[in-house]
Amino acid sequence: MLLNSIHLSILSSFRNRNLNLNPNPNPNPHSSLHPPLLLRFRTSYRQNLQYLKSLSIISTTYTKPPSHETLDQILSVVNYLKSQGFSDSHFARLFFLCPEIFSSDLQNLAPVFAFLTQDLLASPEEACGLISRCPEILLSNVEFCLRPTLFFLRELGLQKLNSPTTLNAHLLNSRVNKLLEKIRFLESLGLSDEESARICARMPAIFGYSMEYNLRPKFEYLVKDMEREIEELKAFPQYFAFSLEKRIVPRHLHLKERKVRVPLPRMLLWSDRRFYAKWK
Repeated sequence: MLLNSIHLSILSSFRNRNLNLNPNPNPNPHSSLHPPLLLRFRTSYRQNLQYLKSLSIISTTYTKPPSHETLDQILSVVNYLKSQGFSDSHFARLFFLCPEIFSSDLQNLAPVFAFLTQDLLASPEEACGLISRCPEILLSNVEFCLRPTLFFLRELGLQKLNSPTTLNAHLLNSRVNKLLEKIRFLESLGLSDEESARICARMPAIFGYSMEYNLRPKFEYLVKDMEREIEELKAFPQYFAFSLEKRIVPRHLHLKERKVRVPLPRMLLWSDRRFYAKWK
């Protein structure tokens, strides 16, 4: 079966990679973990504090000043991220979405950048773009999360995963088991293994949809209320992308009142103006 072959491929690639690991791939390992300082740590405590406040990493209204050690830790992370292409304007968003980054060990951050540039083949700009859209990716384990997920997505046929989109960033930061849950769910609706995988490949946004609050209600409305066959879903999986309350139900009821039945793409893809002008 398709998913079993994907599993075997992932496991094989994962094992081969581990067997060929170079224990010291970087002749100067400290160069990547300790880049030339962009901030001088001999700068006064007050100046460093003011700088981090300007980045919105440290609040302007704190009850207890951070320790010198905490300040140095945050500065080291800021310094490293700037060496990888981030600018001051990025840090407010990074801190807001994932403050844990700034208490991380640099030895845990460096492998993620290596994965993005070497495995994913992302440019430095693309790597920064992906991280900006999902900062939690910096806290993910490369061997047990990021790399197996990349293999899985590629086996499904997804391409251009290095493109810095929100969807790609969150897909790469998803566990394979979580992705498989969506495929298994589609199988439970009556689709085959191959059909379920193909639908997810055609519309990977499905991986981010809730099964109970999005996919299942839409499917049940399709087959029960709209009395349509599952074959239409196979041909048009984009159906799941439309709002049930704001798009699918109103348009179905509008057509039902007029005793009109049209294919799903024609029913959902048209703009409101075109749709309601056609069937007044």
